[in-house]
Amino acid sequence: MKVLLDTHTFLWLMSDHPGLSATAKQIFLDNDSELLLSAVSGFEIAVKYGLGKLKLVEPPATFIRRRIENNGLLELPISMDHATQLQNLPMHHRDPFDRLLVAQAMAEAIPLLTADKQLTAYPVECIW
Repeated sequence: MKVLLDTHTFLWLMSDHPGLSATAKQIFLDNDSELLLSAVSGFEIAVKYGLGKLKLVEPPATFIRRRIENNGLLELPISMDHATQLQNLPMHHRDPFDRLLVAQAMAEAIPLLTADKQLTAYPVECIW
């Protein structure tokens, strides 16, 4: 299964957070899963780390790179198609990071692995 990780999902998977769903853990552990981590998540992590709102064991660049490599994640860059997909999204959710992740999931026609129930208002498959 090919899925796009929401930023919190990525962080929770990397720390085995108790809030993880059994489904999220199963997808993560399944060798057939293709787990995509968006550049949007890198941007969000870097911003929140810089503002002191997110604590990490190492700076974001090192933290993210190591976890991508150690867990076989695939990087999803932000394309112009992703950015312009935002015009089609109603303002159900005001967080710009989440809105761009939704736009990417829509443009790529893949589900979003997220615990954020607000994102289910969009025409994208949300798995949790």
